[in-house]
Amino acid sequence: MKVQVLSRKLIKPCIPTPEFLRHYTISFIDELAPSINVLAVLYYSPGLIIQKLEESLAEILPQFYPLAGRYMKDDHSVDCSDQGAAFLEAQVNCQILDIISAGAKPEELNDLLPCQSFATEDATEPLLAIQVSKFKCDGIAISVSISHRIADASSLGMFISAWANAGRGDNVEAISSRFNAPLFFPGKNFPAPDFGETGTRDLDVHIPVAKIVARRFVFDNKAILGLRAKISEGKTATFESPSCLVSVRERTVPPVPRYCFGNLVAIAMTECTAAEGKNMGFQDFVRLLGDNVGKTVADCAKILSNGEDGHKILMDTIVGFNKKSANSDLKVFLITDWSKLGFYEVDL
Repeated sequence: MKVQVLSRKLIKPCIPTPEFLRHYTISFIDELAPSINVLAVLYYSPGLIIQKLEESLAEILPQFYPLAGRYMKDDHSVDCSDQGAAFLEAQVNCQILDIISAGAKPEELNDLLPCQSFATEDATEPLLAIQVSKFKCDGIAISVSISHRIADASSLGMFISAWANAGRGDNVEAISSRFNAPLFFPGKNFPAPDFGETGTRDLDVHIPVAKIVARRFVFDNKAILGLRAKISEGKTATFESPSCLVSVRERTVPPVPRYCFGNLVAIAMTECTAAEGKNMGFQDFVRLLGDNVGKTVADCAKILSNGEDGHKILMDTIVGFNKKSANSDLKVFLITDWSKLGFYEVDL
């Protein structure tokens, strides 16, 4: 697959950001997020009008005003001066089915992205970048990248859903995003976790970032039924140490709003030694994983009601995971479920 970028531009909000919103200080959970981008690639049939995508993006950006700004890492804040979101147009020399088929490799999708997953936090770099790639069959891939410094997967889903509403002419206020996470979790000037050197695609270099491997697993109905059968039979298998991301939205007391933008996750860690994992059955493993997720969900209720002790509950899960991820002697699997984040409803 060959992807040729045809144009690059900056899309600014259709309405200037008010002066009193020009400075956005991130939360302490944002501070602890890795220096990467949260990414999604959506595929569409022929017929999308790129100009309409640009216009609807400009229309929705006032609601998501920090995304048009630039991150200032020295003071853990976003300069929301409407510098603009990056918008790229590209041409692909193959059919769209060649990409979304089960045989496509994860690394083959990199050129469909507006930037690499691991990107620097330079003050000139857009926090939001979008690439619209057109295939030979006139099918379209729209990739959206938001800096993990200010957004998690739920936030990405909020933005894409709101953008789709604007593109269809629906009510743009249906998803009322709120940039008030720092009110619940004020910044503490934590240094960003270090997982290795980073870089952008524009640098045209390949810089190693820790030992992270991407794999694609496609499960058909038969495979899922077979997996369920193994769980019911209690067969053994070798396991490593998985960690599950748990959203804290609507789980705290008082509840953090559903559409609160930012990194709002706790991490449920399940640790297994090689010896334990080797002889553990599916049933035992699923039960252990479920118990840890359940405990993390229960702990979410204490995060805001217990003051600093509650904040410590949240910080300990994130800092503990970051330390283990940076340990080259451990194999860490991060599990998250994007099925309920609105991506299936973003038809255009």
